[in-house]
Amino acid sequence: MGRPGIRGTALVWGVAVAVLAGCSSENASDTIQTIEPATPASAPSVAPEAAGNVRPFDYRVDALIVQPDTGTLVALADDGARLLLLDDGAAEPRVVDLPAEAATVVAGRDGTVLAPGSGVVAQVDTSDGAVTEVSVDADALSAAVLSDGRWAVGTADGRVLVVAPDTGEVEETISGLASTDLIAVSGDSVAALDRRQTSLTSVDIEDAHLGAALRAGRGATQLATDPYGRVLVTDTTGEELLVYTIDSLILRQRYPVGPAPYAVTYDEQRDLVWVTLTGSNEVVGYDLSTGTAEERHRFATVRQPNSVAVDPADGTLVIASATGDGLQRIPIEG
Repeated sequence: MGRPGIRGTALVWGVAVAVLAGCSSENASDTIQTIEPATPASAPSVAPEAAGNVRPFDYRVDALIVQPDTGTLVALADDGARLLLLDDGAAEPRVVDLPAEAATVVAGRDGTVLAPGSGVVAQVDTSDGAVTEVSVDADALSAAVLSDGRWAVGTADGRVLVVAPDTGEVEETISGLASTDLIAVSGDSVAALDRRQTSLTSVDIEDAHLGAALRAGRGATQLATDPYGRVLVTDTTGEELLVYTIDSLILRQRYPVGPAPYAVTYDEQRDLVWVTLTGSNEVVGYDLSTGTAEERHRFATVRQPNSVAVDPADGTLVIASATGDGLQRIPIEG
């Protein structure tokens, strides 16, 4: 299949491009204008009956991903204090306590996941729950595996650290952002989401500097990548889905999606983008193949749907509540 949606450039407007200097020792947050980072809406306590099947789940889930090598669903819970490993729809998760409260969880290599926190990136083996700690001299907010196996670690003071995971050595430091909240990798291309500037910035790992930057709406919060080299960003404040390419940083599509979009994931089985709406307790599936987002599905969710994933075992959509109101599975037809 080709790269759907690449021709949808007519929706690009009002975007300023800047080239940012990298490798500066100056703390960018002291010299650039920033905003208070956007957050998910406080979801309504009364909502329509949730679709699919909801089972009790006594954890507040902040993030939910699938480890692609093992198919394990991994939830970051209880303000980042622990990971929950969910195997084949098991009734109870395997609980892994983390060495520091993690800001997020992302897929690693060889059946692992990475959980960045203050002073450490925890590497957790999803097969046995074993934790390997890689120390970093920073408050780590984000992490991603680069194409050569090294890690890109984003920090609260706006740096990207290129880390050798076997030794923990920091091989490159790239400065210039206000905060490096999330990192997207597509092939050899890398981009960083800065919530305090609500921007997406390309990162040149080889030459260790920042590249072009684009404004990401009015209050960007989360991102996901897809097989077509796109980065999908939720603008929670502006209530839009933003679609970029990062091999050449371009905003390809922007589309209004509803109240306080937050979690986002790509469904490779159906070529859909799923976005949760924390302002209305809903999840919506969009098809991007025509050059603009077209709604294909809409479902009521558990309260406070701050995380979403697609279970590769059966293609079921999984939503976890951030208020402890359950774990939801929605079978998708078509």
